[in-house]
Order: sequence, then structure tokens, then C-alpha cells
Amino acid sequence: MITGKYPSLRLRRSRKNDWSRRLIEENNLSPSDFILPIFLIEGKNKKQPIKSMPDVYRYTLDKLSSLVDKAIKNKLPMIALFPNTEKKKKDFKGTEALNENNLVCRAIQLIKKKYKNEIGIMCDVALDPYTLHGHDGLLKSGYVLNDETIKVLINQSLLQAEMGCDVLAPSDMMDGRVGEIRKTLDKNKFQMVQILSYAVKYASSYYGPFRDAVGSKGLLKGNKKNYQMDFRNNNEALREVALDIKEGADMVMVKPGLPYIDIIKTVKENFKIPVIAYQVSGEYSLLSNGINKGFIDKSIILETLIAFKRAGANAIVSYYADRLDKILK
Repeated sequence: MITGKYPSLRLRRSRKNDWSRRLIEENNLSPSDFILPIFLIEGKNKKQPIKSMPDVYRYTLDKLSSLVDKAIKNKLPMIALFPNTEKKKKDFKGTEALNENNLVCRAIQLIKKKYKNEIGIMCDVALDPYTLHGHDGLLKSGYVLNDETIKVLINQSLLQAEMGCDVLAPSDMMDGRVGEIRKTLDKNKFQMVQILSYAVKYASSYYGPFRDAVGSKGLLKGNKKNYQMDFRNNNEALREVALDIKEGADMVMVKPGLPYIDIIKTVKENFKIPVIAYQVSGEYSLLSNGINKGFIDKSIILETLIAFKRAGANAIVSYYADRLDKILK
């Protein structure tokens, strides 16, 4: 409620100087607010550019240490691992997801052996990097099967936990998977492994560059609308979050980020649970291409990231997280 009026009340007084603006600022960012995604590829000594994502690369495992060193130096709390699986290792059931020698498993072991708990590791729980049809689960007649997929996701989660993953992030949008994964983890003495549920994941056109990065873009048969959320809906997001909290989620994700900033705010206000925003590949590429072509100023990056915090996000998965030393200045 406004208790005064012009001219005795002048809101511009506090905007006059830098020090006074800083004194009353309501939201700010630090490296602790970010999760860095890392794309993995097979081979040695490779830093492979991703055409659709400027300044983002796929890395071989022998390049991981330099990335993790920088992340720890910059005080990032967590990294997220995403594999680009060789096509010859993909099949219709995504069996490579259960291979204890797959890219993600080897990366977890490598990082944990060298860094222990200096930085957290988040792993994607879904089958799309491993399937020939590009879907997040088992496909039958164009429909992704729910309960049958969950059985595979349980085993994938348990494997990643055994390798040393700190935060499992089911991104598949199968009904009931959080509860089944939680039960299995607890039964196998992994009670302290956290679950970050992609509780609110929309069937979005913003994911294209990510699918390019993990090698599923050209493989995807049809679309993901029969399991990911309809972008027309917001109340449904609250139902999804409520269910995942009851099933044991420690944190929830809203994805994409900026186009769904109203959903971030609504989820935070209703549940007071840690909410993670994912500034997805399409958002990143639109901003970066605009900056690189001189259409917009690079200060838009900070402005956009602050928007997530203002909406109530506790942390942000962002491809800019490896450049925060420059962005946050």
C-alpha cells in the first residue's frame, strides 16, 4: 500500500546513486544459484562445438577435470551430466542406460574419485539419450508406455546412485516414477541420494538445440505431447508438483524457464519447496545468437537470469554458468 504521494514521496531518490540502488535491491545472484550442464562424448582429447549452441561444447572424459576445476574455483555447487550416446549403442529399449560402463557412469566415477564431495553431481534419469526413437521411455504404437518405462528408470536410477550420483533428476514425466525411485533407493541404502524431479516439464519447441547436443534430434519419432505437459495449462503444473512432493521429491524443476516464469512463481508460492529453473537450450541459443549478431546487448543475460530469481527460483540450470565471473560483474 502506498502511504505517501508526490512531491513528498519521490521513489527516484533511491535510484540516484549506485550505492543507494545496491542498498535496496531485492534480488541478486551468486555462483551458488547455478548448475552447469556438461555434454559428454566418447573418445579422447575432444572439445566438440555444438552448431546450434554458440560457445557450448561436448567433451570427452579426459577433458572433464579442467571443467570441474573451473566450476569448483567459481564456487558452483553442482554440475549436470548429459551424454551424447553413439548411435551404434542405441536401441529401441535404451539398454545402454543400464550399462555400468556408459558415459555417465564413467564420468561420475571419475569425478567422485578425484573430487569426493567438493561439488555435487546431478544425473538425468530418462531414456531419450539412449533410444533409437528419441523418446524418454519405451515406445509402442507411437505411445510411450508408463509403467513399463518406470521399471527401466528404477534400474537406471539405482545404477547412477551406485556409481556415486548425488542428485537424480527424472526428466521423463512418467506418472508415479518419483515414488518408485524413492522406494528403491531407500531399500538399497541410498536414503541420502536426493531426487530433483522434473515435475513441470512442458512439451516445448525450445528443446531443439539440446536434442542436437545429445544426438536425439534427428531420431525423434513424432512428438512428446502424450507425456510432457501442455503449454496451455498452469493448474496442471500444481497437480504434478503436489504428486511428486508426496512421492518423495526433494526439489522440483520447471522447464523451460523464462517462457514459464509465471509457473515458477506459482509453484514457489504454493509449495515453498526448492524450485529449480532450467534456462533451456532454445532460450540460450536465442539470446546468444542475438548477442553475437549485435541485435541485443550482452547485459540481457544478467537481466534474464535475475528474472528467474525474482520469480522465486532457488537455482538455475544455465549454459551460461561457466561464464559467471564475467556475467555477474
